[in-house]
Amino acid sequence: MTALAILLVNGPNLNTLGRRQPEIYGTTTLAELVAHCRRVVDEAGATLIDFQSNHEGALIDFLQEHAHADGAIINAGGLTHTSVVLRDAVAACGFPVVEVHISDITKREPFRRHSYLRDVTAHQVIGHGVAGYEEAMRWLLDRIQKG
Repeated sequence: MTALAILLVNGPNLNTLGRRQPEIYGTTTLAELVAHCRRVVDEAGATLIDFQSNHEGALIDFLQEHAHADGAIINAGGLTHTSVVLRDAVAACGFPVVEVHISDITKREPFRRHSYLRDVTAHQVIGHGVAGYEEAMRWLLDRIQKG
């Protein structure tokens, strides 16, 4: 049996985790976050394919190029609130996608409260800090393994 392939997709500005607004996003860097997610996925016998870009089209290309994946976690950053084309790319995925946000976007500025991804993702983990990524990974792995 082939190992499950899980995508970890991070959008604009998430490359600055650990430095950018630590009072909101914490002090964990993206590299530390990816390493932790990789350990969680490895424990489940799956493979993690991670990607971060500040460019909308690159995120869409990545999702399309990895159409063979079994599932994905996405934190689209600010594109969550603005990108219909990223929404369409997520909707076209033939696998479950979990939307993650480190901060509670429902309690932030009004423009951050709307997510274009919400209705095309299988689950959302919002406002649980970087621990939300592990929560999302475990939910996704459980969902995939249960069929």
